Amino acid sequence: MDGSDGSKPLAQTATEAYDGPPDHRTGARHALYPELTHDEIERFNFLAQMHRHLQTKVVPLVESTWENRVEPRFEAEHGRKPQDRHEARKALMADPVFQTWSALKRMTMEQRQQAGRWATIRQAEALAAKAEALVREGQLSLDPALPIPRYVSAVDHHCMPGSYHTELFPGDVSGPANYDCGIHVTVGGRGGAYNDGIGTQLASWVRETFPDFKPKRILDLGTTTAHNRLPVARAFPDAEVTGIDVGTPVLRYAAARASALGVDNVRFLQADATDLSRFETGSFDFVMSTMFLHELSLASMDAIFREAHRVLAPGGLMLNMEQPAYKGMPPFEQAMRDWDAFFNNEPYWTTLHGLDLDEHFAAAGFPRDELVYKAFPSPPGAGKGRTIGIVFVGGRKAAA
Repeated sequence: MDGSDGSKPLAQTATEAYDGPPDHRTGARHALYPELTHDEIERFNFLAQMHRHLQTKVVPLVESTWENRVEPRFEAEHGRKPQDRHEARKALMADPVFQTWSALKRMTMEQRQQAGRWATIRQAEALAAKAEALVREGQLSLDPALPIPRYVSAVDHHCMPGSYHTELFPGDVSGPANYDCGIHVTVGGRGGAYNDGIGTQLASWVRETFPDFKPKRILDLGTTTAHNRLPVARAFPDAEVTGIDVGTPVLRYAAARASALGVDNVRFLQADATDLSRFETGSFDFVMSTMFLHELSLASMDAIFREAHRVLAPGGLMLNMEQPAYKGMPPFEQAMRDWDAFFNNEPYWTTLHGLDLDEHFAAAGFPRDELVYKAFPSPPGAGKGRTIGIVFVGGRKAAA
């Protein structure tokens, strides 16, 4: 109740102070979206809350433990401070506070995947039928003979059983459907109504930064379920947008999802981005990827950069959205960001973020003076110091 000092009712104060993940029920639904029961939704809500709690409440505790106990202990033993993320990680792994945070974070990721699998496998046949009905003629081109690269087939990426490419039966889309309904947990409910916040942010930045840029052909590398592709397709409705991936189920789901959302200027091809020989030199005005580079082996990334440079038209843009490089970060922050490489089935993460990408872009043919790094703040509540880096490459200049 109101206090004599003019304080607000407890219920009102609690409501105004809430900054946690939105209820999973508030997300937008399209025709292919899995149908979720009350209990399935509540599992997702709990896991989203746990994910946010670990990031915003427990990570600061890990940091204070680092400052007050772990780093001083390392310095006492070695006569110096940790010099890199590997020394910092090994020191943290010996401390029970980090161990607890890490175990809970891993468990949350595993449970998020299992919650999604329970929900989608029970309706897998119905989802496959919906996808088949939604895909329009000429919208999807699959290649059953395409080899799945070992760097993909050997890893259950971020604890997702079967990763992006596994089919349980012909026409199956249960894997990408799991991704679609469960990513709410991974991003703590901050991905936007259709979990396309990154793509929306990217499209807005390109249009604002290059108002005269009117691409006719756009190529998306590693399109997955096209969450971040459709906002770009909407932003440039006169462009022909092509999304490629090696995974059959994700492409099938992406095409059906695009149809369900009324985006008709996108087509999807099953192809390995290391070999774009089906496309002519200079045939795309805009080549892009979002959160793709950290899924690649180093050799495949270099090959993809070379192919992207070849198919990019003069004056075109290449834009890769990724987490920022570790250079200049304190060892503690590097070690915390590196968690995914060692505990979340992202083995290429640590190599990528330790690279000087300028060297790799330049080796592929992109002039160094056309490289721009743009940083965006992460969504509120995502954790201290968390930013998303954009690597921009192209024949145009933009303010860093």
